[in-house]
Amino acid sequence: MNATTPPRLVAFDLDDTLAPSKSAIDPRIGDLLIGLAQRVEVAIISGGQLAQFTAQVVDRLPETDPAVLERVHLLPTCGTQYYRISADGIRTVYAHSLTDDQKSRALAAVEQEARRLGYWESETWGDILEDRGSQITFSALGQRAPLQAKTAWDPSGSKKNELRAAVAARLPDLEVRSGGSTSVDITHRGIDKAYGMGRLSEQTGIPLDDMLFVGDRLDPDGNDYPVLAMGVACQAVDGWEDTAVFLEALIPSLPAR
Repeated sequence: MNATTPPRLVAFDLDDTLAPSKSAIDPRIGDLLIGLAQRVEVAIISGGQLAQFTAQVVDRLPETDPAVLERVHLLPTCGTQYYRISADGIRTVYAHSLTDDQKSRALAAVEQEARRLGYWESETWGDILEDRGSQITFSALGQRAPLQAKTAWDPSGSKKNELRAAVAARLPDLEVRSGGSTSVDITHRGIDKAYGMGRLSEQTGIPLDDMLFVGDRLDPDGNDYPVLAMGVACQAVDGWEDTAVFLEALIPSLPAR
């Protein structure tokens, strides 16, 4: 995709790009996503699990023609799972889970290293550890921690990066990456958002050169950076309001179907 060629598919990070972390999208974003899907394919790719995608986005989309919803692609856990929306609900295209052995070793390593480093908190909001099938996720303050608490826990990202490195050293056969503001994700080797974008291209037949990715963490330490590094055109945003402004300018420039 170049400056004169409109994208055929626009993909988004979820938390802090389409909505505040673990929160539902604003109606403004819902309207814009449907407006975008009326013109091009739309994908959401994140380290979160399907339940998050459903609660934060799918359940909040405005009523529309089922044919429009069929252009929305859901890639939880960085694309190790892939779902489509149909008139009958959400349909599984594929889901590549970790083995029981991989899960147990990952859960043990991340808990033990978090305790050793002093990052295992006693006051949390929900589970610290979560088995997402194809991904094990550590959330320092729990899955339902309020945004203000999460932002304050590790503003520089140093805690998360230290924990990631310690866990990675113990799990050489698995991928350990920084996730959201307080999370570390463990998956099969080679799994990041670049992996998910590659699978998306395979499934849709749309070349990566015809895609545009929108994310808030495109810095070299960010979990959106692998998409930029693989050569996909990217738009950096700082929160869902920034995404809304960008889409309000982009959508009228796209050809109607």
